[in-house]
Amino acid sequence: MNIEEVLGERILVLDGAMGTMIQRHTLEEEDFRGERFKDHNHPLKGNNDLLSITRPRIIKDIHRAYFKAGADIAETNTFSGTTIAQADYALEDAVYDINFQSARLAREAADEFTAAKPSKPRFVAGAMGPTNKTASISPDVNNPGYRGVSFDELVTAYKLQAKALLDGGVDLLLVETVFDTLNAKAALFAIDELFEEEGKRIPVMVSGTITDASGRTLSGQTTQAFLISLEHFPLLSIGLNCALGAKELRPYLQVLDRESHFFVSAHPNAGLPNEFGQYDQTPDDMAVQIKDFLDEGLINIVGGCCGTTPDHIKRISELASQYSPREITAEVFA
Repeated sequence: MNIEEVLGERILVLDGAMGTMIQRHTLEEEDFRGERFKDHNHPLKGNNDLLSITRPRIIKDIHRAYFKAGADIAETNTFSGTTIAQADYALEDAVYDINFQSARLAREAADEFTAAKPSKPRFVAGAMGPTNKTASISPDVNNPGYRGVSFDELVTAYKLQAKALLDGGVDLLLVETVFDTLNAKAALFAIDELFEEEGKRIPVMVSGTITDASGRTLSGQTTQAFLISLEHFPLLSIGLNCALGAKELRPYLQVLDRESHFFVSAHPNAGLPNEFGQYDQTPDDMAVQIKDFLDEGLINIVGGCCGTTPDHIKRISELASQYSPREITAEVFA
């Protein structure tokens, strides 16, 4: 059964935060280096994507924990898996392997759980983060016309990432945490080029980020503008994640519910960070707020972002199983 068919029957649950779970292991520089990168001339601690190569058991066990909690979709450990983001660690040459190995780990975990319960197939989403550069905003306040990255550079970087994820066996691609829609357009352009070259297409999800109470992305778009900018592409779903908790995200999901012809997704943070940057919202607290999404019929896919754990996903999964998915008013690929 493919994911479109399953989405027609029930709400699917996306996994929770990878970084939050990695932090529980209190890893050191040697963990990130492993044997392959032991002589690398740049500090690597904090490069979580690299752990798919150097500490694969940790990453695979995190996927397993989320599947065990009830997740239907696992995101690959590739949020920073582009040459642009990996340049911070001088690891551009490792990008293909990072993405391929990350995809394989998630694929193996998904297949393990699907085999154990075929009536609940598990899927793998190739996570494609926003990069650490923006194509729409100058990083230099004294030179507003300057850009730290070009559209073509983004296309090249995203295409390599998508190719490795595809080769690694993902079921779909997730362009996520979009703070600049021009970056997302570059990702979708790269994905479309790759699909043409490969003669193969898989579903594509996009998830944007509303950065504050202004209701806009970092590059200044409203939720409606974000949707309009991307609805030319045949998406599986469009949604919102990160930056805000479920309560704060709700009015913007209402916009997508009202105006999107695609499935709608949401994976909010576990509330807003406290003064120490930690997320205090418990699984039960978060479930109360997610319930509002479900009561209003706003979503087709739900999960968690920063601060969420398997306990959060377990509670969300239990809740989502009691509701019917959001109905869409037009064909998804119309």
